[in-house]
Amino acid sequence: MDLRGRAVLSFNRLRVLLMLFHTMARITAEQEVENLSGLSTNPEKDIFVVRENGTTCLMAEFAAKFIVPYDVWASNYVDLITEQAEISLTRGAEVKGRCGHNESELQVFWVDRAYSLRMLFVKEGHNTSKGPEATWRLSKVQFVYDSSEKTHFKDAVTAGKHTANSHRLSALVTPAGKSYECQAQQTISLTSSDPQKTVTMILSAVHIQPFDIISDFVFSEEHKCQVDEQEQLEETLPLILGLILGLVIVVTLVIYHIHHKMTANQNYLEKDGGSRSEEGIIGSWSPEPDLDLCRMAGCGLV
Repeated sequence: MDLRGRAVLSFNRLRVLLMLFHTMARITAEQEVENLSGLSTNPEKDIFVVRENGTTCLMAEFAAKFIVPYDVWASNYVDLITEQAEISLTRGAEVKGRCGHNESELQVFWVDRAYSLRMLFVKEGHNTSKGPEATWRLSKVQFVYDSSEKTHFKDAVTAGKHTANSHRLSALVTPAGKSYECQAQQTISLTSSDPQKTVTMILSAVHIQPFDIISDFVFSEEHKCQVDEQEQLEETLPLILGLILGLVIVVTLVIYHIHHKMTANQNYLEKDGGSRSEEGIIGSWSPEPDLDLCRMAGCGLV
C-alpha cells in the first residue's frame, strides 16, 4: 500500500509538472508576437505577426473600426438618447496570439486595455465533387469595450465593461494554403451585452493568413474577395472594350484602304485598255486620197 501510494503520488506530481510545462510552453509561444504597424504606409492599417518556434505562423494586416451605440440621458433627465461611439484600432496596440493545426487566434488590446479584439480562425476539410478540399475561415469575433472610457464615450448611462460577440460567423472563407485579401469594406454584426445594442465591426484593407505560411513574413498566394474581383473587372472592362473598339476601327480602315486601292487599280486598267483600243482603231484607218485635190495641188501621183 505504501509503495502504491508513493507511485500514485509520483504520477500525480509528474502530471502536474507536465501540465505546468505545457502551460509555460504555450505562454512562451503566445509571447512570440510582433506589431509591425509602423511599416504600413496606411496610417489606419495595423500589421500583426505571430511566431512559434522561430517561424511565422499567423500574419494579419487590416484596418478595423467599431460603431458602438450607447445610451445617454436627455436634457430632461427622463428620456434616453442613443449616441454612437466610433472606435478605431490604433497603432502601438498590444498583441497576443497562438497557432494550431486547425485553430489559430489573434488578440489585440489598445487604450490601456479599455478595448480588446479577439479573432478566432478555424481550418476545416470538406468533401466535394472534386474530392476532399480544405478551407479556413474567421469563425468568431469578440470585442470588449469600456463605455466609461472618456475619449469615445460621453456620460454613458450603463458605463462599464461590455462584451460584443459574433453569432454563427463564417467570414473570410479561403482555400487552405492561401491568404485572404480584400481592400473593400466588410461589416460584421456583434451582439453586445449592453441590452438591445448591436456593435458593427468594419474591416478594410484586409490581408490575413492564419495557417500554412511557408516563408517568414511572406503571405502565400492571395485569394481575393468577390467584391475586389468585381471592382477589378469594372475597372478593366472599359479598357478591354476600348481596345476592341480600336482594333475594329483599325481593321475597318485597313479593309477600306485595300478596297479603295483595288477599285482605283481596276478603273485605271479599264480606262487604259479603252484608250489603247481607240488608238488601234485610229491607227489602222487610212482614208483614200482625193485625186482631184491631188491633181490641183500637184501631189505627184503616178
